[in-house]
Amino acid sequence: MRDKSSRLPGFYNQSLEERMELVADWADLTTEEQEILVGQGLKASQANLMIENVLGTYELPLGIACNFLINGRDYLVPMTVEEPSVLAAVSNSAKVVRSGGGFQVETSDPVMIGQIQVLDIPDMDTAVAAIEANTEELLELANCCDKLIVGLGGGSRKIEARPFPETSVGPMLIVHLHYDVRDAMGANTINTALEAMAPRVAELTGGRTSLRILSNLADQRTATARCTIPQDALGTFGMEGTSVARLIEEANAFAVVDPYRAATHNKGIMNGIDAVVIATGNDWRAIEAGAHSYAARSGRYTALTDWHVDENGDLYGELTLPLAVGIVGGATRVHPTARVALKILGVQSARELAEVMAAVGLAQNLAAIRALATVGIQQGHMQLHARQVALAAGASEDQVEEIVNQLIKEKTIHISRAQEIIQEMDGA
Repeated sequence: MRDKSSRLPGFYNQSLEERMELVADWADLTTEEQEILVGQGLKASQANLMIENVLGTYELPLGIACNFLINGRDYLVPMTVEEPSVLAAVSNSAKVVRSGGGFQVETSDPVMIGQIQVLDIPDMDTAVAAIEANTEELLELANCCDKLIVGLGGGSRKIEARPFPETSVGPMLIVHLHYDVRDAMGANTINTALEAMAPRVAELTGGRTSLRILSNLADQRTATARCTIPQDALGTFGMEGTSVARLIEEANAFAVVDPYRAATHNKGIMNGIDAVVIATGNDWRAIEAGAHSYAARSGRYTALTDWHVDENGDLYGELTLPLAVGIVGGATRVHPTARVALKILGVQSARELAEVMAAVGLAQNLAAIRALATVGIQQGHMQLHARQVALAAGASEDQVEEIVNQLIKEKTIHISRAQEIIQEMDGA
């Protein structure tokens, strides 16, 4: 599979059947797996076993992002998202980045943090000293709960005592467990290990343990994506690449200094990452929480990316964020569509999945700020938005293209105008 290129010129112009044939060939999908992708995935009976009070299922579009070259390997990236322009924009950005050699991504070990809250402590200094003196015992207690992960090379790595002498409820000690969860997201493993440790932590500190829960600020489990784009590859809408590179650098600086801009800037990153997280059955809420808290780790909310013009005049981009994702356990293996999405990706580890997500996030951000800094976000976005407007107005599948063309020609992309066009077409 890896000798195939993710460059698929004209993919967006192909029919659903043609796209499916191409992706099925790429990933060696069975007929059953192809049927899952075209809307026969999660059954209501399966959903009823996943959550409570089930009535049915809720479908979202699943598309493929093309052109991704990550650490020298080609990927077709499944993305689940309802927003127009996301797939087109990220695929175009990946093609631009490809001209500079693609994305280089690295990840840290998949270490998650679990927290035990300790209250009613007689003496904080004594409690901290007791935790530090008995670290090895606590690490062993944590390791007793998941022999499989330990056998695969994971397991407890570090114990940390974090005192908070003054809180609204009195002195508080937070005991951190650092735990390598291998290819799992790790929530269940972490929480089970904390439960095993808690009684001994209470004995050692003389306090009362309360909350025992993992942290979604997974700052020990990060992915960093980088790329360098030749200035000549950045030209757009008659603008020279050197000018575009400078405008992108200025746009990123805006997000670095201003949290109001940073919120939208980072949302654009998550447009891409969340779509891959959802497609692969991972916890997008945990990823969002981790990303935004990481963006505020300095005490001020800021951009997750760095875009600047390097000494050669080319554009350098970098993104670092926590990505606690898994390829085993949870919905990644329960949801039929998630299983097929992972097969298309062909990733062999949670770290590789995180690498793909980080690259997608950086590409998505490039697409947004490149558009904002040059022609404005609306030109491309509204053309794609016109399709949703036409459908919302009640257009049939046969009418959509003609209505979209008319709305764009008139530069009036409103549902009321789409309804008028439908009435004119129906009366013809």
